[in-house]
Amino acid sequence: MPGINPNRPGRKVLIRTDGAGGSKQLLGFLSSKGVSYSIGFTLPMSTPELYHLIPETAWQDAYNADGQVRDGAAVVEFTDLLQSKGSLSGYPSGMRVIVRRERPHPGAQLRFDDVDGYRLTAFVTNTRTGQLADLEMRHRRRARCEDRIRTAKDTGLSSLPLQGFAQNRIWLLIVGLASDVLAWMAMLCLDGPARRWEPKTLRHRLFTIAATLAHMGRRTILHLKRNNPWSTTILDGWNRLAALTPP
Repeated sequence: MPGINPNRPGRKVLIRTDGAGGSKQLLGFLSSKGVSYSIGFTLPMSTPELYHLIPETAWQDAYNADGQVRDGAAVVEFTDLLQSKGSLSGYPSGMRVIVRRERPHPGAQLRFDDVDGYRLTAFVTNTRTGQLADLEMRHRRRARCEDRIRTAKDTGLSSLPLQGFAQNRIWLLIVGLASDVLAWMAMLCLDGPARRWEPKTLRHRLFTIAATLAHMGRRTILHLKRNNPWSTTILDGWNRLAALTPP
C-alpha cells in the first residue's frame, strides 16, 4: 500500500478487499491517494429500519458472474439513508454504500441480522459511474484472489516447515512459484471443468498418473498409462501448449 503512486490516475487503480478492510483509516488513506476502491462494509444495527424505508421499486436486479440476471438477488444504494442517520461520519467524502439482498439458499443457517428473510451484504466504493449491478459484480469478483489464497494453502502456504526466517522465506517463494505454474497450466493447457481443478484434484487425477520414459533416436518419449481416464486430459493439454510454441 505505501508504494501507491499518488500521481497515478485513480481510474487505473482499483483496490478490492473484504469487510476486514472497511475501516475509516484505510478508506481515508485510499481516498487521499486518489485510487478507486471497492471495499466490504459492515452495516449498522439500524439496518432493518433503513431497509424498510427503501421502496421496492428502487431495487435493481443483481447479476451472476456471467453477467446474467440472478433470480431473487437485487442491489440498491444506501448512501443517502446512512448519511441522514449520521452513520457515515468520519468516512471520506464521495463514498457510496451499495447493498445486495438475496434469500439464503435452501438449508443455509439463518442469521440474526437477516431482514425479512433476506441476507444483506454491503460494500463501499468511490466509483461514480456504472450500473449498481455492474459495480456489485465487480466487487464480488475479488473472490478469485481468495481462491488463489486457498489453493496456495494446498500448495504449502499453510505451513512454515523450516526453522529460520530466511529459510521459510525461500519456502514461500517456492510456494508462490508453484501457485503461478498451476494458474498458468490451467489457463494454457486445460479446458472445461479441468480449469477449475484445485491442487488436491490435480494431484489425484493428473500428477500421479503412471508413466514411463523411453529414449529412442535421441528423443525422449513419455508413455502414459492407457487405461487411466485422465490421460487424454494430459495429452490434450500438451498439444494446446505445443500449439502456442512459436515455430
